[in-house]
Amino acid sequence: MENSQGESEKWLRNLMDEYGGRLTNLAYSYLKDWGKAQEVVQDVFFTCYSQYAKIEEIQSLEAWTYRITINRCKDVLKSSWIKRVTVNNNLFAFLKSTTVSPEAAVIARDENTMLVKKVLELPVKYREVIHLFYYEELSVAEISALLKININTIKTRLKRGRELLGVNLERGETSVG
Repeated sequence: MENSQGESEKWLRNLMDEYGGRLTNLAYSYLKDWGKAQEVVQDVFFTCYSQYAKIEEIQSLEAWTYRITINRCKDVLKSSWIKRVTVNNNLFAFLKSTTVSPEAAVIARDENTMLVKKVLELPVKYREVIHLFYYEELSVAEISALLKININTIKTRLKRGRELLGVNLERGETSVG
């Protein structure tokens, strides 16, 4: 029994090392909150660990972990917590901390900050395919299988997502502040 537990813990550590950052970024693309994204990923890894006995049945670890992460994010988005935060977000805008989090510092240094911001403003159905296609470099077929959505729907969402992104970027660049 000890050996099995040791193997499962080693497997989990490897899984966390390989997918932790990507899953957190994926969760953040849905939730727009680093803390909640990290909580979701911790929950995903707990689920993975509890399903270790079924590891032989899993065809693709990457697709499996992405699917669990996406489902958990959608659960959080449906929860009352996110509704309260979204509704009350403007009320607390003036309370922003003057201390920059490590994640925010990394994003601030990123030359694509504007693009990332505009991607995060897209509706979820476009944001998820844009993220999976461009940031995770999954093919349209892989995204279709992962999300269990028709390939043509994925193509349409990518096209509309890019169009919306273009419009949003144009507006962002031409606005006078």
